[in-house]
Amino acid sequence: MPSNDVRILLQAAVPTAAVGAVAAVVSGVVAGGKGAIGAVVATLVVILFMGLGLYVLQRTAKSLPHLFQAMGLMLYAAQILLLFIFMAAFKNTTLFNPRAFAFTLLAGTLVWIAMQTRAHMKAKILYVEPDSGASSKGDKPEKTGHSS
Repeated sequence: MPSNDVRILLQAAVPTAAVGAVAAVVSGVVAGGKGAIGAVVATLVVILFMGLGLYVLQRTAKSLPHLFQAMGLMLYAAQILLLFIFMAAFKNTTLFNPRAFAFTLLAGTLVWIAMQTRAHMKAKILYVEPDSGASSKGDKPEKTGHSS
């Protein structure tokens, strides 16, 4: 992963992990050990799903830039659907507190999206590739289109 991608990943994952840690403490106090386990599992699920999504989106942007926007929309829809399926599958589990899991999953997802958005807005990513073989003043630029 290029450094910009890693920076964006870290700027989204670290606050999400911090929110997950706070949620684990609060869930542990409110719902006991199973609440803390639910919060930790939810935090790991959010970081895993969203991190993989960011990785896939960055690879798509580099290899198929014309599909970037459509892929981003499809990816977020798929992530939300997968999170919903995960929640439905563990709705009646006794491994952890489902309520603590659900609230932490929601909070973690919202924090991830907000921090990823913030990181993208603050990143200085070029949207036009600078010309590496810059021509000197005397050279005329090539014509690449129809002229009248």
